[in-house]
Amino acid sequence: MVFDNKYKMTKKVKNANWKDWTWHIRHSIKTLKQFEEITEIKFTPEEKAVLEETIKKFPLSITPYYLSLIDLQNYKTDPVYLQSFPSTKELNVLPHEMTDPLSEDKDSPAPYLTHRYPDRVLLHVSNLCSMYCRHCTRKRKVGDKDSIPSFEELEEAFKYIEKNGKIRDVLLSGGDPLMLSDEYIDKILAKISQIPHIEIIRIGTRTPVVLPYRITPKLIKVLKKYRPLYINTHFNHPRELTNSSKKALTMLADAGIVLGNQSVLLAGVNDCPRIIKTLCQKLVKNRVRPYYLYQCDLSEGLTHFRTPVNKGIEIIESMIGHTTGFARPIYVIDAPGGGGKIPVEPNYIISWGANKVILRNYEGVITTYKEPDFYEATFCNRDCVNCKLQLNLEEANKFSTIGIEKLLSDTDKTISLVPSVNQRMKRRKRNKTNENG
Repeated sequence: MVFDNKYKMTKKVKNANWKDWTWHIRHSIKTLKQFEEITEIKFTPEEKAVLEETIKKFPLSITPYYLSLIDLQNYKTDPVYLQSFPSTKELNVLPHEMTDPLSEDKDSPAPYLTHRYPDRVLLHVSNLCSMYCRHCTRKRKVGDKDSIPSFEELEEAFKYIEKNGKIRDVLLSGGDPLMLSDEYIDKILAKISQIPHIEIIRIGTRTPVVLPYRITPKLIKVLKKYRPLYINTHFNHPRELTNSSKKALTMLADAGIVLGNQSVLLAGVNDCPRIIKTLCQKLVKNRVRPYYLYQCDLSEGLTHFRTPVNKGIEIIESMIGHTTGFARPIYVIDAPGGGGKIPVEPNYIISWGANKVILRNYEGVITTYKEPDFYEATFCNRDCVNCKLQLNLEEANKFSTIGIEKLLSDTDKTISLVPSVNQRMKRRKRNKTNENG
């Protein structure tokens, strides 16, 4: 049997089960005893006592696949271990930390729905995850085993979306939407895609990272039916891009699904310019575009994961000009209280005069951009409905071919151009009229 790393298996495990994603769910590591038996890492009685207290508040669950990636010789600093195994530091809950830092529950006009931005909503279709990430912003919902809403329970959310014509974008989230059955995913996607004003559907999932075997041909067959479909995954470190995860990404990309990635900046895991740059370049190589780099949220027990904001700015600064533009994520802080994502970027404008902007580039070169001395903006009275100026937002119609171009065209059946004064054609027309008369 070939694993992504060393993994001690019991005699009960058959070779064929390793690539069965449901096997990984059934055999997820959920206790300290299981973890110690498989990894042969031993904790002291004192460590066990505090870890058990941590698990009572924030449960443990690691897929065998993801566990197999841990560097057992250096586990204490291993990025896979740090993201998946509990830390006693999680019990250090500070006054400014919140159970719902993004106020998702307050921005919920219907059960399982969050509506924060004008044209898009987030639909919570599952609270189950294949693994419990230690840095999860929704730790308040982790381990809620009975919280996969039925289709009937989602009906009120569907009705809200149907009635609100401004909504054009629906994001399926959780938990992890891909923890649902193929049939249920198909049913939800079909329902949303039938709403006329919905233009795109997105899915947020970490299965390509922690359980890549979930991406099966059967699932791909379901997802291919709905276009445009966007999937954002959640790789935080280059070591998570294994042969198995790359294969999963290839299957998704080959199916025509647009892939993005949302990383979280985590102290001790990826708070290094070289790590983030390498991760993003590897993602692009696998047809995944880096989308966001998140500052770690103010969820309970995450203090040990948070970095100063200047660390994120330093990382972005190290990438601008030093790698492909679309390989650079947008560094954002998801504002506490539900204010949404706020981009935080290095400042490249040094000064700004009446008709000049002074800029710097990534090398430190200072340059001047001359603005126009005379610029007359189009007057706008905000009456978009009756705008006769430039607000023509409809798709342009392709002009038909004329003249010689029409004869050269393979798509036009015209074989000759006849002058309007041609007497022969006029006689034909008269004769045809007489015959019909």
